Amino acid sequence: MRACIYGAGAMGTVLGAYIARAGKQIDLITRNRQHVAALNAKGAQVMFAEGGGFTQRVTALLPEQMTGRYDLIFLMTKQRFNSEVVSFLMDYLAEGGAICTTQNGLPEPSVAAVAGEQNTVGCAISWGATFVQPGQVMLTSSLDAMTMSIGSPFGKNDKVNLFIPYLECAGRVEALENFLGARWSKLIVNSAFSSLSAVTSLTFGKIASGANSRALAQRLLKEGIDCALASGVTPAKIQGHDPVKWLNYNGAFKRVLSFLIIPVAMKKHKNLVSGMYFDLAAGKKCDIDFVSGVVAEHAQRAGMAVPATQAVLTLAEQIERGEVPLSPDNISRLRAMLKGKK
Repeated sequence: MRACIYGAGAMGTVLGAYIARAGKQIDLITRNRQHVAALNAKGAQVMFAEGGGFTQRVTALLPEQMTGRYDLIFLMTKQRFNSEVVSFLMDYLAEGGAICTTQNGLPEPSVAAVAGEQNTVGCAISWGATFVQPGQVMLTSSLDAMTMSIGSPFGKNDKVNLFIPYLECAGRVEALENFLGARWSKLIVNSAFSSLSAVTSLTFGKIASGANSRALAQRLLKEGIDCALASGVTPAKIQGHDPVKWLNYNGAFKRVLSFLIIPVAMKKHKNLVSGMYFDLAAGKKCDIDFVSGVVAEHAQRAGMAVPATQAVLTLAEQIERGEVPLSPDNISRLRAMLKGKK
């Protein structure tokens, strides 16, 4: 089997380093020339937020250096470029091979539109990483949070099994029949914490510990859960925990309970900062349309109002246009935008 990671940024470098560390062949491909040079010269340096880490020799390539065909391609680029990227990758996909998208949101349909449903596999990753400098990345989730769900939203696909031995090099992997439920569970969390982190620069831990920011996250989580249920989706368990059971509420008691649970639920990811924040900080357009935007789109189809989700989307657009600064003060700005809205 010949495998590669296309879009080897922070998370792709972590995954690739673990796969190479286990003795499997893997090419790390990225357009970042400095990162490629550093990876080939010094290896992938993976730091742990809890302390320690490891360095692993890897093979890194620029896209123009790709040759031959790959049986397995892990897709880890920005989702907004899927049509263009997957079209490019089809020239490098071996017959009988498949593309596994690890992107956030619901990326499988856009990949399958080019690659075909039987050549498309999805993986919902429950951990995060941050780019430190060329050749060096930091795993920002706890080591015991290295879990992944894999499957297909299009029905049974035996190609799912091809990717499991590679993903297992980095953590615990669960193949799910209800993979769409796993996608939605992660989407619900990302639409709350990743979106708030993106527009404020705050870590997931700081969002969960602040009273006002946690209240916003709770409201976003509720909108995401309601939207999933209204769309006929049953969210799957995340790391053994049912998000609907613990975070959903209809009465005052369950609302207080979910508010108290949020910091506990985010404990293993307290150091994580959304990758979308780094795009906004660099003056680039981020992928929030493929996270919070998916919730808003499904809510519209279901005839639901999701004011908190819409407020975050609006704020992100304002930041992209340079109308609003990227700051922790945006928690107060969001609260003002939502004043009087149920």
